[in-house]
Amino acid sequence: MADLTYRQLRTAVAELEQSVTRSADAIRAKAQWIDEEAQDTSQVAEMIATKSVDRNTVGETHALARIMRGLSDAVIAYASAGDTTAKAAQAVGDQARLTHDGINEQVSRSSVDRIHDVHRDWFEQE
Repeated sequence: MADLTYRQLRTAVAELEQSVTRSADAIRAKAQWIDEEAQDTSQVAEMIATKSVDRNTVGETHALARIMRGLSDAVIAYASAGDTTAKAAQAVGDQARLTHDGINEQVSRSSVDRIHDVHRDWFEQE
């Protein structure tokens, strides 16, 4: 397994956070669309009821609207889990900065030739 550099870690965590956030936003938009469709379906049920359509069809249309609302609620909960994952990714990035920024800064400021070739164990705190 190749060594993971500090810069690679920061980049990977930032990409993860952005990807999860975009995905959660897209999922939330789909949930909103489903909810709007559920409202439309409910309105259709009311309209067909005024046209003297049989009660079973009206009832089934109302049932479909309820199912769609339940689906929308489940999708919104799923998007919320994505938000939680994005926050966890951000916490990982914050922890990486907290624990590694000092080392990274010192290595970057070092006047030692080929400092990046020094074995990483040398930098471990005891």
